[in-house]
Amino acid sequence: MSHTYKFPRPSLTVDLVVFGSSNGGDPDHALLIRRGKDPFKNHWAIPGGYFDMADESVEAAAARELREETGLDVPIERVKQVGVFSRPDRDPRGRVVSTAHYTVVSDMPSVKGQDDAKEARWFPISQLKSLPLAFDHKEILAESVLALLSRITRSVP
Repeated sequence: MSHTYKFPRPSLTVDLVVFGSSNGGDPDHALLIRRGKDPFKNHWAIPGGYFDMADESVEAAAARELREETGLDVPIERVKQVGVFSRPDRDPRGRVVSTAHYTVVSDMPSVKGQDDAKEARWFPISQLKSLPLAFDHKEILAESVLALLSRITRSVP
């Protein structure tokens, strides 16, 4: 017997902000992809995509999407949750809730746009505010930068 629910279920996506360093010090860059498909075709965005309900955690989904879109592989245990983004109009495809994460990598590894990402590129954090971004990714980036700053200040003696 299968279960059906009277309540609609939204789609679940994951986003992963990746921070890197251009000088071996504190992270000063973030990785973005240029979307190859609508919605927001050709816009810059955070790597991410749909969660696979069958067999993965949201952290594993975020790491998988990053690998598929940029070729960059990060350990799941280094993927830290930033928050849940659920504004009803955040995605023109329908009701989509995203679990956003961040991670920090050493230096800025080589990346290449793959799968549904046309391009992948590192941007100085100082330039992120002026970039037009897809979805609500400006808000996710802002929260991720705050989480990163909190992490950095906790490690300062």
